[in-house]
Amino acid sequence: MPTNKNAMTRYKILDELLSSRYHNYSLDDLTEEVCKRLSDMYPDTDGVGRRTIEKDINYLEYEGPFMVEIERYSVASYNSDTHKTYSKRCLRYANPAFSIFKKEMSDDEEYLLREALSMLGQFDGLPNLDRLEGLRLGLGNNKEKQIISFTKNPLENSNLFGELFTAISQKQVIELHYHVFSKPDEDLQINLNPYLLKEYNRRWYLFAESEKGGKLLNFSLDRIDKCIPLPSHKYKEYEGNINEWFDDIIGVTVLDNSPVYKIKFWVSDISKDYVMTKPIHDSQRNLPIDEVQSLHNKYPFLEGGIFLRIDCKRNYELIRELTSFGENLLVLEPKKIQNEIFEKISKINNKYSKLRTTAVHENPLTFQKVTI
Repeated sequence: MPTNKNAMTRYKILDELLSSRYHNYSLDDLTEEVCKRLSDMYPDTDGVGRRTIEKDINYLEYEGPFMVEIERYSVASYNSDTHKTYSKRCLRYANPAFSIFKKEMSDDEEYLLREALSMLGQFDGLPNLDRLEGLRLGLGNNKEKQIISFTKNPLENSNLFGELFTAISQKQVIELHYHVFSKPDEDLQINLNPYLLKEYNRRWYLFAESEKGGKLLNFSLDRIDKCIPLPSHKYKEYEGNINEWFDDIIGVTVLDNSPVYKIKFWVSDISKDYVMTKPIHDSQRNLPIDEVQSLHNKYPFLEGGIFLRIDCKRNYELIRELTSFGENLLVLEPKKIQNEIFEKISKINNKYSKLRTTAVHENPLTFQKVTI
């Protein structure tokens, strides 16, 4: 058995890679992936060579206590740089359920897992996650009354969420077929590196990077028709933490040309408790006392309430959120955001005025003033 300090770590990594049915790993691919993961765990490591991985596999297969059955097979692989397809010799466990590190769960682990699966009710009825559903059923049903409830937005294609979840977790490039609301019958296609599934306002979104353009995009799941895994394409990892993409926005839309605005606003006594306990954005802060006094002097008609600030990029969701409070939230700065909200409210007021005018003409008695 090899005695160097990383041997067992390499076996753990190889065990995971050889169990996968979502990727086709050649010996070179296995070497590259093991080097990458070792480098993440041990930054000072010098990496390993192809010959070392070859010896590790030979040990797992013939010499050690494991005596695993490894199959060799060939697949067609696509090179995105040369746009050519070639044959690749790959390795994997003959039995995909096999693992040299598999162990039974303790009673405490089983209990915690059952509770977690009970909370994750969002996964109910996802055919592509049969193993998760089977695990939940195998742990037994909790017959006590439900004490936690999630808001759900059922998808017409319930397989889709599970397929995308699998593609992200297994780091697979996908061919996405989708449509836009304005042209529902037009099939649009794009190859993507999928990174994140995110829920916002009762709708699920996929965040992924275009394979060719390298641009980060988002797709609403209710406009995705299907996704096809492309195991022969090389997956590109997202550099950094993708959740930082949402630090400066409300919702899911990022406009590249928008700066981060320091938005100051007033909230009435009616809505202030709601806004304080459910902030509009993570950056929400109370304004300093001297600035509050200055704004009270500048806008004496704003009686009571509180003055707050958020730092956000402008997008559709920001304007919608600030407008949703009506007269109980007024944007004071910057003028650009204030003007946009004013124009939006003016258009709404104009249309309601036309509705009322039309209604008066059709039934004038409805709008007559009654004097007692």
